[in-house]
Amino acid sequence: MTNAASRRAVETVWRLESTRLIAGLTRMVRDVGLAEDLAQDALVLALRTWPESGIPDKPGAWLMTAAKRRAIDGMRRLKLQDQKYAEIGRHAESTVEDEAGEGVDSEIKDDLLRLIFMTCHPALSREARVALTLRLLGGLSTDEIAHAFFVSEPTIAQRIVRAKRRLREVRAEFIIPDGDEWKSRLETVLEVIYLLFNEGYAASSGTSWMRPLLCQEAIRLGRILAGIAPAEPEVQGLLALMEIQASRFRARISAAGEPVLLQDQNRALWDHLLIRRGLVALERAKSLGRPLGPYVLQASIAACHAVARTAEETDWVRIAALYEALCRVMPSPVVELNRAVAVAMAFGPAFGLQLVEQLERLPSLAAYHLLPSVKGDFLEKLGRRQEAREAFEHAASLTRNAQEKELLWRRAAACNAEPQEKADPQKKGGDPG
Repeated sequence: MTNAASRRAVETVWRLESTRLIAGLTRMVRDVGLAEDLAQDALVLALRTWPESGIPDKPGAWLMTAAKRRAIDGMRRLKLQDQKYAEIGRHAESTVEDEAGEGVDSEIKDDLLRLIFMTCHPALSREARVALTLRLLGGLSTDEIAHAFFVSEPTIAQRIVRAKRRLREVRAEFIIPDGDEWKSRLETVLEVIYLLFNEGYAASSGTSWMRPLLCQEAIRLGRILAGIAPAEPEVQGLLALMEIQASRFRARISAAGEPVLLQDQNRALWDHLLIRRGLVALERAKSLGRPLGPYVLQASIAACHAVARTAEETDWVRIAALYEALCRVMPSPVVELNRAVAVAMAFGPAFGLQLVEQLERLPSLAAYHLLPSVKGDFLEKLGRRQEAREAFEHAASLTRNAQEKELLWRRAAACNAEPQEKADPQKKGGDPG
């Protein structure tokens, strides 16, 4: 195997195994910063040795064993108690199945979920919790996290470093809390799980439209939470939202690997088992009799799409009303942009354009590519094709996802062609599907 091929293989294994590796190491050393350093050391060792020895049969187990041995060496150098490093040493020969965390027993022995609650510790600010958890569990780079939150990369890097140092200072425990502490962390845990899902559902950068493994991990964590918190409507709502959105996976990418937006998708390809699971979770959330929170409202919006047999049958008036309610409980420029799409679908593109032009005044959306993308769609439907082309070109210049960039350039080029009558006023609109 060539060095280049070996490096690509190591990087692939790292993307698949790093989260479980860090979670397993955190359980042992009780320091998330040290766990990440140990995992990185194992990666460096793999990059140095695998080109010569070849990829091991169980690369995840190899990385875990290498990281644990590194931990033992470090503890010996620091002259820590024999009992502590001996305990870690007993784990060093374990297999990848032992470390994979695939099973969840009655005591919720799940390292990944424990890691989320640890990184969502109340000693950290909300911004630090989200950044650290996305870095460790989502495998997102500091650049990707910065892009998602419209802040600079150095700002995110500083948050992550300070967060790891703060967790060490407060001796944060690697546990799933209960009582008031559970409630204080739950909101951020839900937010992070959904951000993880969203990064997989519509990758913010790279050459792929989706990163399915991130979505699968987010759904798995959501199902665990729903199992241990059946009376929390927002937990059920988040699970419903992710299940329904995940049902579209097969329809979201063409045979050529290009993105297929919601209005153009072949709904026969949607996974109706996932839709049913999502609808059941949504009904469970609503049956708890509490005011509808942001995840229940978003799941209700997703359900409107899921139950429509065709794009034309979608109840856009109801969706617009749900977005208005969502704006009240979770005010956000991005939610307002989605509401503009729904309003345009329900009442015409001129009304949507009016809302988008108001959002253009917000500095927080200046670099958000979907804002000019949605504006371009509305302008095109209104026959203002030159302005639409400029908007699509601007959107293409902002996105960092190669597939999405190509789609936007095609839309810009199409504005130079002869206009064609469109049955759907939101054809290829702002909803990524």
